[in-house]
Amino acid sequence: MNILYEVADKIATITLNRPEAANAQNHALLDELDEAWMKAAADPEVVVIVLRAEGKHFSAGHDIRGTGPVPEKITLEMLYEVESRRYLEYSLRWRNVPKPSIAAVQGRCISGGLLLCWPCDLIVAAEDALFSDPVVMMGIGGVEYHGHTWELGPRKAKEILFTGRPVTAHEAERVGMVNSVVPRDQLDAEVTKLATHIAGMPPFGLRQAKRAVNQTLDVQGFYAAIQSVFDIHQTGHGNALSVSGYPVLARFDEMKSKIK
Repeated sequence: MNILYEVADKIATITLNRPEAANAQNHALLDELDEAWMKAAADPEVVVIVLRAEGKHFSAGHDIRGTGPVPEKITLEMLYEVESRRYLEYSLRWRNVPKPSIAAVQGRCISGGLLLCWPCDLIVAAEDALFSDPVVMMGIGGVEYHGHTWELGPRKAKEILFTGRPVTAHEAERVGMVNSVVPRDQLDAEVTKLATHIAGMPPFGLRQAKRAVNQTLDVQGFYAAIQSVFDIHQTGHGNALSVSGYPVLARFDEMKSKIK
């Protein structure tokens, strides 16, 4: 199973379960993950949702070569259709689930991995967590769900995109992208402790508090910006497709293959 799911003490725990692939996201994993989110959203016994991952790394991002048969011809229309659903739509839907959510992040969280943790309301990171989005090397200005500017601020967002370097857990905490940093061996325990505390609060009050914050961000332009930057992302694909065979994929694959 790509995803594990359990409910206990008002907490739904969703676990990414492809540790042998550093929890890289093929289409099956993303579809199962969306089903788990919707299951937790609909369950009246669930007050808090926790997203975690098995293994050394939270997620190495999109499994570019492991999403099924590669069509003879890749078109921008095909990419737009797939990415608008599984990347943009899924991430926005998880962000808007009217229940508090917490991401527990360890190890590498690369590109598409950000699309899993950024929609969560809170992020607790292990000391070894590294967050990065090096897709500029593919000729693309960032992953599909542009949380960068909102999560990191404009200058730091530009820095990590321009350089491709990872943001450490403590650096992410300083800029407010993560709520707290804990030792790796205490990550699950600390997240459970936080989730248990939140689960004791009135569910309707939690729902309204989340709505107030998310709606404020939307009034400030979050939703419109996410939509417009998704189209900017697609221009990167269009440019890359103009080069026969999309050769930049090989470079990106090589970089991710070195993750141990």
